[in-house]
Amino acid sequence: MRKSLVFSFLTVLLISGVFGKTSGAAQGPCESLAQLALPNTKITLAQSVAAGAFTPPPGQNFMPGMPANYKDLPAFCRVVAEVSPTPDSAIKLEVWLPASGWNGKYQGQGNGGFAGMIGYPALGAAIKRGYATAGTDTGHAGGDAAWALGHPEKVIDFGYRGIHEMTLKAKALIEAFYSDHPQHSYFASCSDGGREALMEAQRFPQDYDGILAGAPANFWTHLLVDAMWVVQATTLDQPSYIPAGKLPAIGAAVLAACDAQDGVADGILNDPRQCHFDPATLLCKGADSNSCLTAPQVTALEKIYAGPRDSAGNHLFPGYLPGAEEGPGGWGLWITGSGPGRSLLSFFGTQFFTDMVYEQAGWDYKTFNLDQATKLADSKTASALNATDPNLKPFRARGGKLVMYHGWGDAAIPAPNTIDYYRSVVAAMGQRKTDSFLRLYMAPGMQHCGDGPGPNSFGQGANFPPYDPEHNIYTALEQWVEKGVAPSKIIATKYVNDFAPARGVKMTRPLCPYPQAAKYKGAGDTNDAANFVCAAGNK
Repeated sequence: MRKSLVFSFLTVLLISGVFGKTSGAAQGPCESLAQLALPNTKITLAQSVAAGAFTPPPGQNFMPGMPANYKDLPAFCRVVAEVSPTPDSAIKLEVWLPASGWNGKYQGQGNGGFAGMIGYPALGAAIKRGYATAGTDTGHAGGDAAWALGHPEKVIDFGYRGIHEMTLKAKALIEAFYSDHPQHSYFASCSDGGREALMEAQRFPQDYDGILAGAPANFWTHLLVDAMWVVQATTLDQPSYIPAGKLPAIGAAVLAACDAQDGVADGILNDPRQCHFDPATLLCKGADSNSCLTAPQVTALEKIYAGPRDSAGNHLFPGYLPGAEEGPGGWGLWITGSGPGRSLLSFFGTQFFTDMVYEQAGWDYKTFNLDQATKLADSKTASALNATDPNLKPFRARGGKLVMYHGWGDAAIPAPNTIDYYRSVVAAMGQRKTDSFLRLYMAPGMQHCGDGPGPNSFGQGANFPPYDPEHNIYTALEQWVEKGVAPSKIIATKYVNDFAPARGVKMTRPLCPYPQAAKYKGAGDTNDAANFVCAAGNK
C-alpha cells in the first residue's frame, strides 16, 4: 500500500507508537519507503508486518534443515523490490527492518545450490536477533539452472551481481528507514552461499565488515567438473554403479582402517587426509553382496577418492575424502543417489554443463570429455562464477574479517578445496597478514554445512544454537570485528537430535584455527571438549 510522503499529525503519532526509536535515530514510516528512488530498482511492496503475522509467499518456505516458525517474529517493515542492472536482469530481493529494537547492524543472507528463492527462515532468524536483514533470489526463480540457457547476464547476476545489488539496496533502505546507516555489516552463508561470501570479500571489499563463509563452492567450474567425473565413474557402465546398500560396508571398512589414528575410536576421522584406505580390500572374494565390491565398483570408488586428473596428469580438483559415506547428508544423497544418475552431484553437474557451458538443452552427459569440458567451462563461466582470487588486500585494508569453515565429512564439496583456497591466500599475502583477518575451522565428522556423526552445531546457521560466544562462530566473528578479539577455539556440539537440541547433548569437541587440530589429552570423557586441546595439526 502506497502513501504520500506527507503525513498528518495523527499518522505521525501512530507511526511513532508502532515503530518507536532505536539506536538514537528517528525512523521513517515503513510504507513511505515505496516512494524511495533507487538506481535500476522498482519497489513493489513496503508494508508494516505485525508481530507473528508474516506468511511466506506460496512455494517460498523451503530451506533444508531450517524449520520455520514465523509466529514468534517481532513486528517489522518488509520491503520487496526488483533490481534490473541490465535489460535481462530481474533480481528480486527482500529487506526486513525491525520495527523496534534494531541492534544497529545489517546481516546479508546467502543462497544454496542454484539459488532461485529467498531464504525466509534465515531472514526471520536475523530479525528475531535485532538485525536489519536482506535476501535475494539472485535474479531467477526455481532450483535448477534452466533459467541460464541463453541468458549470460543472468549467470552474472547469479555469480556475483545479485548479492552485491542486494547489499547496496538494503543499506540504502536501512538508512532511509532509520535515518542512520548500519554500524556494522555482516554476511553469513554456506555452500553456494559460501562462494557468494568469498565473492563479496574479493570483488566488493567495502560491502561487509565481517564475512562467514561455510563450505564454499568457490571453485565452481572445477567442482562441477569433479561432479561429472564422479557421475561418469559410477554410471557410464552399469557394473560400476555403487548402490546405497553397499555404503555401510564402505563406511565400516574406512573406520576400521583409520578411526583410531587420532587416538580416539569414536566413529569420526579427525583429518581424513591421513586415512589411506584401499578400496581393493573390499573386493568380493565370492558372490556379489552388500558386504563387498565388484572389481568395477572398486575402480569407481578409487576414482571418487582420487578426484579428476586431465590427460596431462594435472589434478583439477580434490577427491572426496573417506569417512563421509554414510548418514543423511552422505554419499547416498550426493554421490550414489537412489539409482544411477539420481544423485545431487548428477543434478548439479548436468544442469551446469547443459545450461551454462554447452548451452544445449539436450546435452548428453555421456559425451563429457574432461579436458575439453574443463577448458570450456573455465573460458565461458569462471569469470562470473569462480571466487578463487587470493588477493584479499583491499578487504583487509578496510578492516574486514573473514572466517571460513568446512566439514571434513562433506560429501558435496570436498573439504580440501577450502584448505587450498586458504593456502593460496597465505601464499599471496603471507602468514602474518593472513592471520590478522582470516581464520579457517575444519569440523571433523561434519558433512555439508551440518549433519554427520561429529559435532556439527557451532552457530554457523540460523538453526544451529546456542548463541554464546564460545559455542558460536558467528558471534566470534562479531567480536573480532567490533572488539578486536581474534577467534581462537570454537566449541562444537553434537546433539542427540540435530534439530531438537532440547533432547540433550551427545558430545562436544573444540574446533581449532587451521592448521591446529583438536588432540585428546589422554584422559577423561572423549565426549567432553574439556578433555581436548588445540595442537599442531597437518597442513
